[in-house]
Amino acid sequence: MMVIASDHGGLELKDAIKRCLVSRGLSVRDFGTDNGDSVDYPDFGEKVARAVSGGEAERGILICGTGIGMSIVANKFPGVRAALVNDPFTARMAKEHNNANVLVMGGRVITPEVACRLVEIWLDSQFEGDRHQRRLDKISRIEDEVRKAAR
Repeated sequence: MMVIASDHGGLELKDAIKRCLVSRGLSVRDFGTDNGDSVDYPDFGEKVARAVSGGEAERGILICGTGIGMSIVANKFPGVRAALVNDPFTARMAKEHNNANVLVMGGRVITPEVACRLVEIWLDSQFEGDRHQRRLDKISRIEDEVRKAAR
């Protein structure tokens, strides 16, 4: 299952991406927002990141005005590898090199057409493993050390 959320700055892009995902036959759970009223992006980023971190969803997509805030929120959660993408190259590298499980975009940065293309690239790309897995393992160790130190 795919989970998705946005703040008010990403609502239009979120709705377009949802249509693209459904047209690919994917099951999508939408955590909001559902209208253009001003909301706080951490409330929505947390929902998607918590679902991915907890294993409820394999992948997620987050959208805010720039994507920066949602990236910051999502990457606070263990096991979440959120990547902010703006073009085909970063969408491909997010999966191939970083095995990103949360894709983040800016609703005020890219068009719905571009966003759908970036999602397709991310979904269709394959993690290359090898040296990239070694690097992700190092990130996981850092997460574990930080968690232990916080106790």
